[in-house]
Amino acid sequence: MRYRLLLILILMATVSYGQTKSAKPVSIIFDSDMGPDYDDVGAIAILHALADKGEANILATVASTRYEGVAGVLNAFNTYFNRPDIPIGVPKGKALELRDWQHWTDTVLAKYPHQIKNNDDVPDAVQLYRKMLASQPDHSVTIVTIGFLTNLSNLLNTGADEYSRLNGIALVAKKVKLLVCMAGRFPSGYEFNVMKDAKASQNVFSTWPTQIIFSGFEIGAKILAGLPLIHNPSIKNDPVKEVFRISIPLAKEDSLGRKSWDETAVLVAIRGYSAFYTLHPGRIKVADDGKNDWDDNGNGQSYLVEKVDYKEVEGLINELIMHQPVKK
Repeated sequence: MRYRLLLILILMATVSYGQTKSAKPVSIIFDSDMGPDYDDVGAIAILHALADKGEANILATVASTRYEGVAGVLNAFNTYFNRPDIPIGVPKGKALELRDWQHWTDTVLAKYPHQIKNNDDVPDAVQLYRKMLASQPDHSVTIVTIGFLTNLSNLLNTGADEYSRLNGIALVAKKVKLLVCMAGRFPSGYEFNVMKDAKASQNVFSTWPTQIIFSGFEIGAKILAGLPLIHNPSIKNDPVKEVFRISIPLAKEDSLGRKSWDETAVLVAIRGYSAFYTLHPGRIKVADDGKNDWDDNGNGQSYLVEKVDYKEVEGLINELIMHQPVKK
């Protein structure tokens, strides 16, 4: 009896271990305004850290803003983490051009290597979306957006092209598994990413054909990041540290660290929500002025609700943004 019980326990442990080791990395497209805030920098650091741990396969890094240099900034971070060839897209039509007021993007472009020198060197963001989605297995792609919904709205509005005969909505329905958004304030309120391109937000959240998880303003507002990084003397010549070092002293409200809105979305997109959060199901509603409300009777969408002390997530985020590149 004892032998049989021991054998069962060994088999259970083996199966559990095997599942952990054989779990497929999340195929992910990262969509960011990469400024005006700098939590985007923490977010891209986490993206690469989890990719280095074998948890993510980065398909593309896409900008939802079109200020000159944003493609180069994305390429500088990808290059630092030894992935210089990750495809990058930038909106070529109407889009916001908001840039960081702390000028950390200028420092990144001046100090850190990047092959992409200007936005003309990369394709249109929506063209890249269609190309990447069409090449992936069905229902396999996770999209995480931590900026404006401009690209995703434009994607939904596309027709057939050289990459797929499907229109945008059908292509998303066929290829995307999950959309995770740092967007909204729940259960209601005004939030920057939703407000700044409210029409795009309305289009995406009313017509997106797959599950959406929102990491709302209230989730990241408590989580402060950056001080352990900038006070770590062993980390040198690191653009992530550079950005936090420049930016934290410039705002009194950041003296204890910068709020981690974007980092939480990337963490959930790759590792899932269940370790730290529960989901509140329903559906978002966006007014013309960008204010969001929540319909508890809706379906297909959810927002995160804290399950454990936010300090656990804070510690994890501060650890992950200190991740150093892995040689390929």
